[in-house]
Amino acid sequence: MPLKNRMVMAPMTRSRTDESGVVPELTALYYSQRAGAGLIISEAINISEQAIGLPFTPGIYTKHQIEAWKKVTDAVHEADGKIFAQLWHTGRAGHSLNRNGELPVSSSAIAIEGLQIFTPDGMKPYETPRALTTEETRQVVQDYKNAALNAIKAGFDGVEVQGGFGFLPNQFLAESSNTRTDEYGGSIENRSRFIIEIMTEITAAIGSDRAGIKLSPSNTYHSIQDSNQKAVYSYLFDQLNKLPIAYFHLMQPLFPADELPHHPKDVLAAFGKMVKKHIIINGGYDRETAETEIDSDRAQFVSFGSLFLANPDLPKRFAQNAYLNEADKATMYGGGHEGYTDYPFL
Repeated sequence: MPLKNRMVMAPMTRSRTDESGVVPELTALYYSQRAGAGLIISEAINISEQAIGLPFTPGIYTKHQIEAWKKVTDAVHEADGKIFAQLWHTGRAGHSLNRNGELPVSSSAIAIEGLQIFTPDGMKPYETPRALTTEETRQVVQDYKNAALNAIKAGFDGVEVQGGFGFLPNQFLAESSNTRTDEYGGSIENRSRFIIEIMTEITAAIGSDRAGIKLSPSNTYHSIQDSNQKAVYSYLFDQLNKLPIAYFHLMQPLFPADELPHHPKDVLAAFGKMVKKHIIINGGYDRETAETEIDSDRAQFVSFGSLFLANPDLPKRFAQNAYLNEADKATMYGGGHEGYTDYPFL
């Protein structure tokens, strides 16, 4: 797939859908404004009703949701852009108040500690989730496949599985959140099974090099810890390298991991050589640090979040080394035009 540059728009939750998870027409303008990116990765999209963790986040499992996304992908393609859909299951990183009273599900009945989540009744501690049965886990794998097929139906150029940052695939992978005794728990091989099955099903369903995966090997957010990160990801990368995956989207650690020295502070130095596919690197990069990664070939692409949010013409600004707008944190989540499609162009 030819891309116009090595700049990727990172997935960013914007919480602007209706209560049915349907994106508004304004979303088409928002993404088409940023079609100068080599690749856009959409905000995280719930693969099923079960996947929902936060209010006003989009889905891709109903007819109306798919039709709304088709308007978005058409607008991006008319602007000569490329866009992948990020597929999302929040797992235990949700709350029953955001899920019609249903408890969140996870690999095991272990709650996220020390954090709170937004709900209609204000910020609340995370609840203890319900552990998925073996059969339910297999069904979630199929939900990912169906969501990928729906994304292609909606006109997306491909999909990215959100496999990191403490969401459901990460919850199966990590020791701290997975105490299962079935085929999806225990050994590194078993804890990796969920992710490997998802990517196997998706690549078989939508074709080679149309699916990527986002992983955060040093992430500790959402109570994610492991005693041997290198062993876990060495095995996972080895297995995923065998599949026709387009890229690995890796996150640098965004939160302090000083108390966990075995969680590497530089993901590319620790894991980059294990990856046999294209690498997109993410996590606090600017024009200069991104160029350094590309020039060194440690990564082939760099993704930018808040910089793309505030600067719809970010590639042009980088090319001219122009001034950058600052993102308004007050308008990042929810609302309408303000802080969404009204950031000035050069």
